[in-house]
Amino acid sequence: MEGGGGAYGAAKAGGTFDLVRFVQQPQVLARIVSAVFALIVFACLVGDGYTNLPEGTQLFCVFNHNEDACRYGIGIGVVAFLACIFFFMVDVYFPQISNTTDRKYLVLADLCFSGLWTFLWFIGFCFLTNQWSWTQLEHVYIEADSARAAITFSFFSIFSWGLLLTFAYKRYKMGVEDFIQSYADPSLEVSTPYSSYPNISHENYQQPPFTHTAEAPEGYQPPPVY
Repeated sequence: MEGGGGAYGAAKAGGTFDLVRFVQQPQVLARIVSAVFALIVFACLVGDGYTNLPEGTQLFCVFNHNEDACRYGIGIGVVAFLACIFFFMVDVYFPQISNTTDRKYLVLADLCFSGLWTFLWFIGFCFLTNQWSWTQLEHVYIEADSARAAITFSFFSIFSWGLLLTFAYKRYKMGVEDFIQSYADPSLEVSTPYSSYPNISHENYQQPPFTHTAEAPEGYQPPPVY
């Protein structure tokens, strides 16, 4: 099935690109929102995620001086933002892809990545919240607002990536259903037997005229004597 026009929830290949209609698609809106949330998280942690004590110059993470908390938040935020850009470009060119196999792999990649990052955002939210609860606020000044913002938008990202996971699953399910409907197994087809000629009945068959059946002689008969 190479010509996959309309497969996996996209328009037929070769159609014109409508920007307004494209932006109004639910998965595109969810992807833009997810990118904004990821940008806020890693921007807060990069800009105000590290501070130092008044009597020292050494920087430490505001989340209970745990460097892993800041690194984790920055890491998943940067990767999530780049992934949103990549899959946004995939959404733009997806209707132009005529190969159904390529569409299938792209939808599967979106499905797997969205599921993984939904889980990682949940872990990140729990991790940052736990470390923030152990943080001594007297050591944190203006950075406290950025830390709370990182925690808040990590929580929001769980739902935005959950929506992306749902949309990707629906697209994959649509592609599978289209494949099942369009595929016919030749082994399941039953051949139709040849029908007899209409209006012909073997029971009403009549012997054609001017014909006779030759009877076999029972014994030898001599010729007549004259």
